[in-house]
Amino acid sequence: MTDREVVFTAKDFEIQKEETHYQGYVSLKSLQVRHKLYQGGWSETLRRELVQRSAAAAVLLYDPDRDEVVLIEQFRVGALSDPSGPWMLELVAGVVEPGECFEALVTREAQEEAGLEVFDLKKICEYYPSPGASDEKLVLFCGHVDSSGAGGIHGLAEEGEDICVKVYPRKKTVELMKQGYVNNAATIIALQWLELTVG
Repeated sequence: MTDREVVFTAKDFEIQKEETHYQGYVSLKSLQVRHKLYQGGWSETLRRELVQRSAAAAVLLYDPDRDEVVLIEQFRVGALSDPSGPWMLELVAGVVEPGECFEALVTREAQEEAGLEVFDLKKICEYYPSPGASDEKLVLFCGHVDSSGAGGIHGLAEEGEDICVKVYPRKKTVELMKQGYVNNAATIIALQWLELTVG
């Protein structure tokens, strides 16, 4: 059997020990795991840390009539060491609340973070942003908006949000990616999808 014929499933690994070290907005666990190997047999027991977080979704806000993209800019603690500073151009996004579907989540977040009503939602993809250390899954959408009145400062004060809404011609967002001003995976993936779809 060659490596191309090996198909692993959820039955091909086992968690031998699991400890929770922190429980908050995210949780941190340490695991002792082993898994089947491509050449046959099982791996040695591996110790891995796992950051757990609720599923999240993000939406690219696009005005097809004006060919404009609405992005948001906000402070991000994960980018504290970035030479340009920890403010990032991003998609509207959020974490799913109990009983909430992804479509309802991005519709709600678009109102809270950008003051915009979303229609014609289309799923782009879902993926794991950092599977080497986190179980977070992100679902990406594109939603149509009317960008003519978009702008200003938005966000929920009780969540410490201070969000600046910015509107760009679609072609300008390609330049922003090339220049490194857009440097997070969700936004890059969604903007590239938009170029493939519309451009």
